[in-house]
Amino acid sequence: MEELSAVYARSLFEAAQSADRLDEVREQLGQFADALEADHELQVFFFSPYLTTEDKQDGLHKAVSGADELVSNFLDLLVENHRMPALLRIRREYDALWEAENRLLPVEITAAVELDEAVVRRIGDRIGEQTGQQVELSSQVDPDVLGGLIVRVGNTVLDASVRNRLETLRRQVAKAG
Repeated sequence: MEELSAVYARSLFEAAQSADRLDEVREQLGQFADALEADHELQVFFFSPYLTTEDKQDGLHKAVSGADELVSNFLDLLVENHRMPALLRIRREYDALWEAENRLLPVEITAAVELDEAVVRRIGDRIGEQTGQQVELSSQVDPDVLGGLIVRVGNTVLDASVRNRLETLRRQVAKAG
């Protein structure tokens, strides 16, 4: 199913790219996916094998009136091919393609306490300089970290937290005993 999502996402991405509407399509696809994810009744409607394709398309046209033609046609295609349950994975794939196209690198910094905005920005700037990519920076507070930082850069995690150091020490002591 994951391959299928990638194929659909790539097709939508390429169509949006040639129409120079990558951002608009991403935004509208995201809005529809968020609405679908948040509303159980909407999921039942679009995922139900008991409703006809025509019923689902009528509902879709009412739900996305005024949407970009690419998005509207794409969602129609998903309904027609009974692929609407793959929409959330398709959205993730599209977002990944969009981030790669825009050379965005997601960076998440987690600390035990609220960090000064300037410190967070400096960390993001350094990562951007080293990777040559534009950093999409976010930070959060997690008291369980105890101290230090956890920095997630794309899919890589640098865990320099006190909690991680204590856990490593605990494993070494248990292994030695």
